[in-house]
Order: sequence, then C-alpha cells, then structure tokens
Amino acid sequence: MKVLVTGGAGYIGSHTVKNLLRRGHEVVIFDNFSSGRRELVAGGRVVRGDVLDRRALDKVLGRGGFEAVLHFASLIQVGESFRDPAKYYVQNVGGSLNLLEAMRRAGVNRFIFSSSAAVYGSPLRTPITEDHPLAPANPYGQTKFFVENMLQDCGRAYGLKFISLRYFNASGADPEGELGEMHDPETHLIPNVMLSALGRKTELEVFGADFETPDGTAVRDYIHVSDLAEAHVLALDRLAQGAESDVINLGSNRGYSVLEVIRQSEEITERPIPYRVSPRRAGDVAVLLASKDKAERVLGWTLRHSSLQTILATAWRWHQKTSRTSNP
Repeated sequence: MKVLVTGGAGYIGSHTVKNLLRRGHEVVIFDNFSSGRRELVAGGRVVRGDVLDRRALDKVLGRGGFEAVLHFASLIQVGESFRDPAKYYVQNVGGSLNLLEAMRRAGVNRFIFSSSAAVYGSPLRTPITEDHPLAPANPYGQTKFFVENMLQDCGRAYGLKFISLRYFNASGADPEGELGEMHDPETHLIPNVMLSALGRKTELEVFGADFETPDGTAVRDYIHVSDLAEAHVLALDRLAQGAESDVINLGSNRGYSVLEVIRQSEEITERPIPYRVSPRRAGDVAVLLASKDKAERVLGWTLRHSSLQTILATAWRWHQKTSRTSNP
C-alpha cells in the first residue's frame, strides 16, 4: 500500500515507518520537524509540512495513489497542555480535522490514529479495557478524546474506516540501534533515567511518592516502541482486509512503579541514578494499566520486546550511542 505517515520523523512514527518499509509498503513522511528529527527518518519520501497547512495537505494527498494515512503528528506534553491548552486544541484537534478533510477531498478513507491512554483519565478499574468510561483528566487527553469523536462522526457521515490505537507508555528503542527517543525537552521517565545515568541530567525528578501504590510512586504500563510500531502495521492490514472501525488499547496488563524502573535501570547501566521527589503533576493518576486482550484477539498482536529488561536495555544502548554522537 501507499501510505502517508504524519509525524513520521518522530519517536513512534519513525519506528512505524521502518516496519512499514520492511513489509514492502510505499511510505511518504509528512512532518514539520518541530519535534521530529532528520536522524530518525527511516526511509521513504519526506515532505516537509504542517497539518495546520491545508494547502500542503491537499498538495501531498492530491498526488494520488494513497490508500491510507497513519497520523502521529501531535503535541504530547501533559504539563504544557495545562499551561497552554489552546495550543493543544489548535494543533491536535484542528490539525487532525484538516487532515481528515484533506483525505476526504483526495478520496482516502483508511486512517490509523495515534491516540492515548489519557482518554480514560483516572481509571475506575485496571487493567483498563476499551469499554472503560472516557473521562480525560488533562487538556492533552481531551484533544485525543475529541479526535476520536470526530473519527466516529466522519465514519458515519463519509464512510471513513479507522482504528484508534490507545497507547500506554511508549518506551525503549529500536533493537537494531538505528532509532530511539529524542524529545527536546524530554519529559518521559525512561529516557530521563538514562540521561541521569550518563550524567547528562544532574538529578532525576520523581513526581509524587504519596500515591496509593506499594512504594508510593506511580505505576505505569510500559510498551516497547517496536511492539507499538508492529501494532500499527497490523491495524493497517486489518483495515485493508475490510474490517470495520475500532478502538484498541496497546498495553501489557503489567505495570511497574517509578522506583522499580529506577532500580532496574541501575542494574542494567551499572551506575547509580540519583533522584529527588517532587510534588505530583496535575492530572497524574496512581495506576495506569491496559488490557492487551483485544489487541491480541483482533490484531493478532504479540509483545516481543516489552519486558522491562528489554525496554531498558535497548534504551540504554540508544542513549549511550547518541551521547557519544553529541559529545565526541
């Protein structure tokens, strides 16, 4: 298939592009490089553009031949979404609407959406299943919730077929060492742990040690980015086979606390990782775990890289490599 991948130079997008190319798909990356990196372009043709630019979307999709769009382009920082919610609604919701409209004009009706566990808010039960009530606790989660509603409406009105993949915590790096996480600023736990082990961060912040969890720190479901990429290709295959629209969690049924991640990272890196406890961040919940049952049943998805040890080991190799590159 010929597919457009928005945000294909980002963390999850780049790993998915690599997987798509390996499967023989023709890939066009559409990225404004505000957070995407040239170093993470895994192949395919690159078009520099922004989902807020309707003309650019019409131009790229109007070239014809596209059979699907995979949409990763999004702002992702929960804290920033509280400080500047309008920025998030404009980019995440407005940009997604622009993309859906451009797809409709171009006659493209298959869509894979990069959604988030943030649509659930504070869970009533865990592991979270797809029928759990949706109650986003932060503006970032609200933007994903609104886009999912738009997809439902566009499906009813225009025949759009979509699969919305609700991520839990993307983590790790390409096992072959070609791709990894390169956010700036970096807000995710595992890369910050690795940067602390490398001495690139003087002290790691642990946000909250008073949650109702065994050690007081937040528990999260960590999924290796290569397993996430695989799920996107399987979802694309499913739509190509004529499946109806769907929403699917990408999780592991297994969670680890912040302190567990730090302790296992110290074992893998063989270095001490100092940290200090800071107050909880707005919108943080104690435990966030997903059921993987539907993904396994519907997509035939298998977790091959998502043990915490593999996640941390691949992340450590990647950050050692990029540290050497940036500090010759």
